[in-house]
Amino acid sequence: MSNKFSVLARLRSFKFAFRGLWQAMQHEHNFRVHLFASLLVILLGFYFNLSQSEWLWIIAAIAMVLVAELFNSSIEKLVDMVSPEFNPKAGIIKDIAAAAVLITAIAAAIIGVLIFYPYFF
Repeated sequence: MSNKFSVLARLRSFKFAFRGLWQAMQHEHNFRVHLFASLLVILLGFYFNLSQSEWLWIIAAIAMVLVAELFNSSIEKLVDMVSPEFNPKAGIIKDIAAAAVLITAIAAAIIGVLIFYPYFF
């Protein structure tokens, strides 16, 4: 095994990340819901011609929610693998991971309201 750094090997390693993203899009319902909501927000952003700073907040909010959902899905899969039978502690772990998504989604919704409210009213 070589310890040499290879740009080509680093670039090839992106395929695993894209494969994970594809898996989430295919198999994770909530991830698809968040992607759909993100698409609607992006379309609204173009429609209202958001400023650069507004786009930065929107992009950060979208990324925050999608990343939280990916972590949540990963944790759920890992917990299911480690503890396939019902286990109250496993349930608590999954609930805490889901709570992280909830908090990020609420924060993203607040960001969206603060940005889009003046355009609607």
